[in-house]
Amino acid sequence: MTNSCPPPRFPKGDDRYDSVDYTPYPSNIPRARRRVAQLAVYWGHPDVAGDAALLASELCTNALLHGCLRDRLFRVETSLTGNALRVAVTDPRGERLPYPPTPVADDQFGRGLLVVRTLANRWSVEKLTVGKTVWAELERRGDLDV
Repeated sequence: MTNSCPPPRFPKGDDRYDSVDYTPYPSNIPRARRRVAQLAVYWGHPDVAGDAALLASELCTNALLHGCLRDRLFRVETSLTGNALRVAVTDPRGERLPYPPTPVADDQFGRGLLVVRTLANRWSVEKLTVGKTVWAELERRGDLDV
């Protein structure tokens, strides 16, 4: 985890931004995943849509399992700035910070942050006055030097 500034709330130039609040129900995880994938495609980066959808799914699942409170929404923000697509999920439980555990071979759970750490070029947690935001960034593959 590193400290980092979030992307601007008001995009400049070619930057893009989207934010949706969801109720804390499992049925909203695939909705958020689909929206993030669709935004990546719509914004002209279909090459990262699958990875962005998987990041959204993992971050939303963690928020639902570990960060949500009854009747409190969680937020999914998707942004395209500079050379990165960012997926950020905010939940109301700032005291429950994520950490990637060391899973045992037959564990059913506990691999979500390992997936995030493997897929994302950068990820971090930002503590808020109320709650926290966990974000992950994917570099736009078309912008990478080969």
